[in-house]
Amino acid sequence: MTDFRTLARDAEAAMRDVFEPTPLQRNDHLSERYHAEILLKREDLSPVRSYKLRGAFNAMRKVLADSPDTRQFVCASAGNHAQGVAFMCRHFGVKGVIFMPVTTPQQKIGKTEKFGGDAVSIRLTGDYFDDTLAAAQAYCAEIKGHFLSPFDDEDVIGGQASVGVEIEAQAETMPDIIIMPVGGGGLSAGVRSYLGDRTRLILVEPEGGACLMAAMQHGHPTRLKHVDNFADGAAVAQIGERTFARLRDVDPADIRTINEDRLCTTMLEMLNIEGIVLEPAGALAVDALKDMADEIRGKTVVCVTSGGNFDFERLPEVKERAQRYSGVKKYFILRMPQRPGALKDFLTILGPDDDIARFEYLKKSARNFGSVLIGIETRNPENFVHILRKLDAAGFDYRDITNDEVLAEFLI
Repeated sequence: MTDFRTLARDAEAAMRDVFEPTPLQRNDHLSERYHAEILLKREDLSPVRSYKLRGAFNAMRKVLADSPDTRQFVCASAGNHAQGVAFMCRHFGVKGVIFMPVTTPQQKIGKTEKFGGDAVSIRLTGDYFDDTLAAAQAYCAEIKGHFLSPFDDEDVIGGQASVGVEIEAQAETMPDIIIMPVGGGGLSAGVRSYLGDRTRLILVEPEGGACLMAAMQHGHPTRLKHVDNFADGAAVAQIGERTFARLRDVDPADIRTINEDRLCTTMLEMLNIEGIVLEPAGALAVDALKDMADEIRGKTVVCVTSGGNFDFERLPEVKERAQRYSGVKKYFILRMPQRPGALKDFLTILGPDDDIARFEYLKKSARNFGSVLIGIETRNPENFVHILRKLDAAGFDYRDITNDEVLAEFLI
């Protein structure tokens, strides 16, 4: 039986007929910041701007080698897996049917159509991914096609392992640490199975989709009751059976979870300083450096930037979440006296670095006070200490709703 390392190398070699290796680049900004040698494995620069085409390529290659008459492939995805499958359907000259939730943004649908061309058709089915997945699997059984799993497939895992093969070939020496995101586990299971214990792997999940951590706690894959889809490339409700079998003995200390709001600060930093566009999942490995400053000093660290499929219509949301996390933007419900000059009195409380980002007020008849929804931006979080002290001294009644999830979601 061929060992996994050989299978991974074979997969990586076969990919060279389709696309070049993604670069392994030293990042000067991060290296100086953390006093370490920080290298980025730029999967965001693949032909479909994520690593997902690796697994799709290897799985389809194996199926067609064993069953050359296979002409129908089916998958369910709202993102990078769909684009990887579409790209490879076109490459292999086979037909693909890609099921996507009805709520999928048009930008993602358009990119999938672009990569697949006439080789793929897209079916929008279900408001939630579980409904989409069920429809895709039912259709696949009906037409006797081949279902392409996004991660829980041995050939997909072998394809994703090619990231590790390339790092080994591109790095001057084996890095001390490799940091990579975990969603369903295909990438992390593949790279870990290939590299073994020759380096330390740090596996990173979004807080709202920590399915590996849940599986470690229960001893088996466990479905999360709620998933925050912000980091949609890694926010998976349940890790795969096959991938967890390869990850179950990971040291829990090497699994990290990342707050989605803090993740936004890293996305903006990489965009504004380095000009690198990362989707939320693609920024997870870089964001994890913030928790590891002491332990990585003087070491060589590879961060796998797993994807760059970012819809810039989401940029205002990313900026909003980053500002709120950083403490430079807050929202209040303020009781404003309904008398002439009250607004002018309030404005004197603000300093030269403070700005009103939102102001909603409707004067109520027969009342002494009205409620104001106000958003304030400032340069330094410490400025809010002075603002609140002045509000108290002036007798204003207010409520900070910045971190009130229910009110913030409804009003902001």
